Amino acid sequence: MEEEELECPNSTSEKRYFPESLDSSDGDEEGVLACEDLELNPFDGLPYSSRYYKLLKEREELPIWKEKYSFMENLLQNQIVIISGDAKCGKSSQVPQWCAEYCLSVHYQHGGVVCTQVRKQTAVQLALRVADEMDVNIGHEVGYVIPFENCCTSETILRYCTDDMLQREMMSSPFLGSYGVVILDDVHESSIATDVLLGLLKDVLLARPELKLIINCSPLLVSKLSSYYGNVPLIEVKNKHPVEVVYLSGAQKDSFQSILRLIFEIHHSGEEGDIVVFLTCEQDIGKAYEIVCQEGSNLNPDLGELVVVPLYPREKCALFKPMDETEKKCQVYPRRVVLTTSSGESLIWSNTVRFVIDVGVERRRVYNPRIRANSLVTQPISQSQAEIRKQILGASSSGKLFCLYTEEFASKDMRPLKPAEMQEANLTSMVLFMKRIDIAGLGHCDFMNRPAPESLMQALEDLDYLAALDNDGNLSEFGIIMSEFPLDPQLSKSILASCEFDCVDEMLTIAAMVTAPSCFLHLPHGAEEAAMTCWETFLHPEGDHFTLINIYKAYQDTSLNSTSEHCVEKWCHDHFLNSSALRMADVIRAELLEIIKRIELPYAEPAFGSKENNLNIKKALLSGYFMQIARDVDGSGNYLMLTHKQVAQLHPLSGYSITKKMPEWVLFHQFSISENNYIRVTSAISPELFMQLAPQYYFTNLPPSESKDILQQVVDHLSPISTIKKEQKMCEKCPETTEQRCTLQ
Repeated sequence: MEEEELECPNSTSEKRYFPESLDSSDGDEEGVLACEDLELNPFDGLPYSSRYYKLLKEREELPIWKEKYSFMENLLQNQIVIISGDAKCGKSSQVPQWCAEYCLSVHYQHGGVVCTQVRKQTAVQLALRVADEMDVNIGHEVGYVIPFENCCTSETILRYCTDDMLQREMMSSPFLGSYGVVILDDVHESSIATDVLLGLLKDVLLARPELKLIINCSPLLVSKLSSYYGNVPLIEVKNKHPVEVVYLSGAQKDSFQSILRLIFEIHHSGEEGDIVVFLTCEQDIGKAYEIVCQEGSNLNPDLGELVVVPLYPREKCALFKPMDETEKKCQVYPRRVVLTTSSGESLIWSNTVRFVIDVGVERRRVYNPRIRANSLVTQPISQSQAEIRKQILGASSSGKLFCLYTEEFASKDMRPLKPAEMQEANLTSMVLFMKRIDIAGLGHCDFMNRPAPESLMQALEDLDYLAALDNDGNLSEFGIIMSEFPLDPQLSKSILASCEFDCVDEMLTIAAMVTAPSCFLHLPHGAEEAAMTCWETFLHPEGDHFTLINIYKAYQDTSLNSTSEHCVEKWCHDHFLNSSALRMADVIRAELLEIIKRIELPYAEPAFGSKENNLNIKKALLSGYFMQIARDVDGSGNYLMLTHKQVAQLHPLSGYSITKKMPEWVLFHQFSISENNYIRVTSAISPELFMQLAPQYYFTNLPPSESKDILQQVVDHLSPISTIKKEQKMCEKCPETTEQRCTLQ
């Protein structure tokens, strides 16, 4: 099948592609009889194509294939099966197909198959590959569901989805009645959603004895899973592959220069094969990209072209496409150098990789519930991550792994498993979901990786501040509506508040833009001044949230007035904007609008640009983000957080940084403690507006500070009328409880 034939169809019409040898369009009877003798695909009733048999031979060479009989036998006799194997053994693509065969054999009486993935790129890639191997149409018999994109129909037999999407499905279908087999893949990634699913499925399996659960994991997690689920069958897949590991003991001191030196040494050696480089963080990707591109342009052309592929986090993997005809005609194939971080570990599937360079450390986000902020922490990768990076070379006839650390470092400083996200992330969204699922009686979850009590308490406190909980600590009606949105609870609260303040249209745009990847392109060296000049045309004096609306509206106008997608792409490129991010924002906004209409929330006509509308947008933002306020303490752009004593600066891409006009008080969307301590996406607010919209008991609980004293003076000087209104609003809140009533009608 050609690449475009694998895209998710927009219509329900099906189209199958056959090799020319099967074309009987001339009406010849022998051709008809020949077709009747062809083996039919049981999933769609159509004859198999020649490509199916070609791919079948490749599948039979996978290490997992020899375990098929053992797996099918265990699947029939047991409710839970654990499969342990390396990253390249084929378990993610073959096991779901075997489960689909099982569901077919019982006539789908218990449902179809769902296979979860931690990363959306992996879910899409696997669905495309498996649809090709099963010789069926993507979006019909095999499909995928990822955030804000559903490529399935009601007839889909096998669907790949991100773990958070299956978790959300449990809000409407707690017992997952549409599925006969649930496959949790890459459990060793330890995402929050996977941990939640592992716990909830314990109860679901008891309620549905016919449901099957398959768990795919790395060998290092087997003992922990076995003790968690009890004595369940284990299938171990052995995948021996020749990989030469080279430890470079002195490279840790100057790992960046060591990486660059290795890339060029490999290229000069003349050995064939692509190179994958695992760097510490996203900033290193950009830095390495510029240097390798610059140095690569001066290399001897007889060595072949050096193509640098930066694979940033959150970007779709367009990696390792088949060589085009021009490349095939080259006597020396171009060598690709892929620059990525830990997020790229499961995205690299090419058989052309012969070299992996591993720096051995990564930058992780670790959430601190005391200050409600992430810290960017550089720490060693885990032993399981190191093994996965080694396995990228598993499909090669031979490969070489360069470790920029010592064997002693690997054994002593690296943990066996990657830290569970449950123990390092903000749990507010997870707690909101668990409160919602408790309505169905599944809220008492036994987590394999238990969250820190402090993080749980902070999450409950935040939901209380956001009026998502009632007097008894259960979800309020407001909280139930908030859980309908696939967003951070603070953003959901702002959207609901916008219904009261008649600015839903504008708030949906802001929500879509901050949820999608950044709309600003990664700037090549020397392009900063030109980019800033372009971006200045979008700046809005009220703040970055308003600037995002301007950018989205300009993109929409360009899309409506352009004759082709190419024109829109060119417009984005000319303005240094990320076209794929803006397309994603468009999709996100459409889904949010659909939710607004489905639950029948009020929707006012857009009025962006008026003074009243600007004020209303700030009111809606403050209703959700009153916990993310900072004040410029010295007039030079040093912003002190209201909730703690961290000082931060505005991000360089903030409109205020560009115009050099620093407001005293700002509301910000994101803050991470790192080398630069930037606050991102900021808009100016007044202390009077903050005091009108922040819950009184939140203000009371703030730690003593100069900023709090200033706010108290604002309260003391409020007019009697406004004070009465404030008290009337707060009297709906019982003094002995911590419930704030929803003011939406």
